Amino acid sequence: MASVRSIVLGASRALDRVASVVTCTAIVLLTVVVLLQVVARYVFHQPPAWTEELARYAMIWAGLIGATMAFKRRFDPALVNGVKNAPTWVQVGAEAIRSLVVLIYLVPVFLFCFVGPGMNVARGFLLRHSHTMAEALPFSTVWVAIAVPIMIVVIFVHLSARWAGDDTGVEPIEAPD
Repeated sequence: MASVRSIVLGASRALDRVASVVTCTAIVLLTVVVLLQVVARYVFHQPPAWTEELARYAMIWAGLIGATMAFKRRFDPALVNGVKNAPTWVQVGAEAIRSLVVLIYLVPVFLFCFVGPGMNVARGFLLRHSHTMAEALPFSTVWVAIAVPIMIVVIFVHLSARWAGDDTGVEPIEAPD
């Protein structure tokens, strides 16, 4: 039976691979749609109405899911740097502060994805988006908004992996000679 540590580390690696595919797909889609819009606007003088909206949604997905990749690799802005040579207790304390800041920021955002003011489920972020249609595309904006809680859950898994011993991004990778 696999240990909890290996399960968390494996889940973090798997989610990072999925995030890489989703982010790359969103960036390619964004680029193709923007190029289509530019060609349609300046060559044919008739850009499709949906290109700007689709590019915006692809940018949202690329940014939010790409943020999980940055967090996994520790490319996120660091609150406490320079403790690599400090005593172990200082390093653990700095990591605890970093983790606490992440949780203080993301737990309320995650909560309000599902409930609104006064803990009213009907006023939650996702439920409100489920009733809103995209302006130029035939789908609900909940498919765009769902990227927020997905991003938060993936970051929580990566945070757990850090505490389980994931050292991805701790030391810069040296280029071969």
